[in-house]
Amino acid sequence: MHTKDLFPDDFFKQFKTGDDLQNFLKDLQKRRIEKMLEGELDAHLDYEKHNPRKEENTRNGYSTKRIKTSYGEDQIKIPEIVTLVLIR
Repeated sequence: MHTKDLFPDDFFKQFKTGDDLQNFLKDLQKRRIEKMLEGELDAHLDYEKHNPRKEENTRNGYSTKRIKTSYGEDQIKIPEIVTLVLIR
């Protein structure tokens, strides 16, 4: 898929300044990183969020982390898990 096929030309008319576009790209990058981390956790736990779990590990909300990107510093949400260890 070509990037020009992702967004119609009218989409870009909403950005009146270069800063508007940069802020959009910064937010898009932040969401991409957060979704990648959620996908990584899905793969690690072997189930998607809100589906029945297969193991004792469970999601435990989010924490935050400050990151530096090409768009500057930002704060993202990091999904967390709780690992239950059964002692027998």
